[in-house]
Amino acid sequence: MEPETVEAAVCAPRTVLFDFDGVLFRGDAFSVFMRERFRGSLLRRLLLLPMLPWMLLTWPISWRIPVRTAVHVGLLGLSERRYSQAATDFATSLVRRPGQFFRDGLSTLRRHQAEGDRVIVVTGCEQTVVKTILGQLGLDRLEVLASEFKPGMLGMRVKFHNVGRRKLVKLKAAGVTEWQLAYSDSLQDIPMLKPAAEAVLVNGTPKVCKRLEKALGRSVTRVDWF
Repeated sequence: MEPETVEAAVCAPRTVLFDFDGVLFRGDAFSVFMRERFRGSLLRRLLLLPMLPWMLLTWPISWRIPVRTAVHVGLLGLSERRYSQAATDFATSLVRRPGQFFRDGLSTLRRHQAEGDRVIVVTGCEQTVVKTILGQLGLDRLEVLASEFKPGMLGMRVKFHNVGRRKLVKLKAAGVTEWQLAYSDSLQDIPMLKPAAEAVLVNGTPKVCKRLEKALGRSVTRVDWF
C-alpha cells in the first residue's frame, strides 16, 4: 500500500453505531412512555385487563406478541397527529428529569462526532420519541434509525420494530454496509455487533460478556458508564 493510501485509510472517518436504551438512556424510553399512558388512564388499564391471559399465553412463544398487544392498547384511538404530539410532549418532559441519561455515553458519542466519525443511533425505540429526546439534548442532526408506527383504524400500530436482525435491514436501507464500532448493552444486538471491527459492551455483567464473546467468536471491549 502506498504511503498516501495508508494516510487516507488512517484519516478516513469511521462509522460508529450506538444503541439508545441502556447505552445513552437509563432504561427503556418507550416503555416509560407506555407505563405513563396506562398509569394516567383507568380506561386503558381496563381495556388491557382482558388481554392479560392472551399475553401470558403467548409470552413463552415470543415476547414481541404481548409487548405489541400492550402498545396497541396504549395507543388506541390516537391519530397520527395526536400520537406525534403525545410522544413529543413526553420526550420533552423526560429530558428535564434528572439522572435519565448515561453522561459517559453522551460524552463518548459527542467525542466521535468531534473526531469526524459518522455516528448513527440504531434503536428499537420509536422514532418520534427518540428523535425528540436527542433533539432536546442538542443532537438533532444525528442520524437515527428507529422503530416506526403507522395509523390504523383503531389507532397507531407498529409498522417496523427495529430490533435484532431488523437493525441490519434498516442499516442496509440507509446505505450503511459496514461499520467500525458498535455500542450496545444487549445480546439482542449480536447481529449489529458481529460485523463491527470493534464491539463495545456497555455496563455488561461478566456472564453477558462471556455469552457475547462466545456468540461473536472474539473478545469485546467492556465499558462501565455512569
